[in-house]
Amino acid sequence: MATLLLEANDIVRWAVSLAWPLVRISALLLVAPVFGARQINTRVRLGLALLLTWMIAPQLPEPPLIDPLSAHGLVVAAEQALIGIAMGFVLTLVFSAINQAGEAIALSMGLGFASAVDPVGGVQVPMISQYLSILATLIFLAMNGHLVLLELLLKSFETFPISLDGPEPEDFWYIAGFGAQMFAGAVLIALPAIAALLLVNLAMGVVTRAAPQLNIFAVGFPITIVAGFLIIIWTLPSLTARIGDFLFSALPLIERIGRL
Repeated sequence: MATLLLEANDIVRWAVSLAWPLVRISALLLVAPVFGARQINTRVRLGLALLLTWMIAPQLPEPPLIDPLSAHGLVVAAEQALIGIAMGFVLTLVFSAINQAGEAIALSMGLGFASAVDPVGGVQVPMISQYLSILATLIFLAMNGHLVLLELLLKSFETFPISLDGPEPEDFWYIAGFGAQMFAGAVLIALPAIAALLLVNLAMGVVTRAAPQLNIFAVGFPITIVAGFLIIIWTLPSLTARIGDFLFSALPLIERIGRL
């Protein structure tokens, strides 16, 4: 009987050593932009989560011996899912803010009606937003941001091990404050183009006032669109650097969430 009880405890310990890390990793891969894109098959995402769990499980601290199907086990699983979702949601805020910057630029150019499906979020966004989103994704991958994100995820098991002591609700106010900073930064990204296009619109208003016979709808829209593209090309070097800083400003908060 003692042998059977020992084997049952070993089975439970082996199950929780894989189940709870899998929940945290799967939650992050489901929410984080690059990994959670709709183009990535669910089986591929699940296989990556299983592979990461299998690789890091032997290196993790021993989790508490709690039945995963008990009430306490469900609470621990919910906490692990919440931590993973919070870490991925921080990076999602950055991409959402970049989409908002692109939408503001597109509306100033008169391209708000030209929309397409965003490959990251899977929603309809203006073409300029899609361009900035793809640019941000390429910058993120080129700077090995996906590897840094996975490294922070794995380190979170050391700084915040699996236990019954979950994060406090007030700890997630950091995410709300970070969201405000991100959308303020999105305004700074769109501000040069918006200010330049405002001057173009003012110039077109002066021209229309001086020559009323000029059809502003036939002349103004092409000029505004061409000027918008020229401004984007002109500000592209500083734009890529700002987007890179924008993306990696989220990594310290992701690391902090892992230490809550």
